[in-house]
Amino acid sequence: MHPMLNIAIRAARNAGKVILRACEDLSKVEATQKGTNDFVTSVDKEAEAVIRETILKAYPNHSIVGEELGQHDGSDADYLWVVDPLDGTTNFIKDIPHFAVSIALKVKGRIEQAVIYDPIRGELFTASRGQGAQLNSKRIRVSNAKDLSGTVLATGFPFKQKHHMDAYMEAFKALFVHTSDIRRAGSAALDMAYVAAGRVDGFFEIGLKPWDTAAGQLLVKEAGGLVMDFAGGANFDKSGNIVCGAPKLAQALVKEIRPVLTESLLK
Repeated sequence: MHPMLNIAIRAARNAGKVILRACEDLSKVEATQKGTNDFVTSVDKEAEAVIRETILKAYPNHSIVGEELGQHDGSDADYLWVVDPLDGTTNFIKDIPHFAVSIALKVKGRIEQAVIYDPIRGELFTASRGQGAQLNSKRIRVSNAKDLSGTVLATGFPFKQKHHMDAYMEAFKALFVHTSDIRRAGSAALDMAYVAAGRVDGFFEIGLKPWDTAAGQLLVKEAGGLVMDFAGGANFDKSGNIVCGAPKLAQALVKEIRPVLTESLLK
């Protein structure tokens, strides 16, 4: 195992301990609203602090960007850790046991290591560039779906960008008529990990942030999948609009939703 992946796993497990401890008595968790329909808890911040401490203890010169604590600029800008300490905060607040820690390492702008950790189920999704993707040390692959027929997709509603709701619903309808079903579980990181593991066939969402998807991108690619924006390009980090799945299925997703989306979502 790559030593930097090992540190990412240690950091994710340490954050998981913070989250699980908080789950024992959610009445003590402080939650505030940082934006429209966007919540943060004391646990998000504590988990991110633990992740930073673990990473910087091993690599004090590295840089870190996280959802809650912002950017830490280390002296070595080639190494950037991208952290979401608790993806699925609303689930966590509501005691819905579906959320994860997401950690990715970019080296000179390219994602090289990825960890998504579900502390409730004890599931550890990992990937190193060129080494494949694993779940609890066993190799995982995307599904072999070649078209939308019979598939189960994952999605997320644009709850922070409700002005896109009409376009989103058109995309949903365009896909739903061809699929077996579509799931909305509340954690983009786990949605992408589930695509990598073949549990769901594909995933699409509007307006995500880099820390939501960085680890998931590498997992899906290393599991044999494709990651694209809504136009079939590679602008998903900038736009936040993402589609992923088995290669032919991801292309089929884009083919169906591209005609019904507004121009702003295709940039």
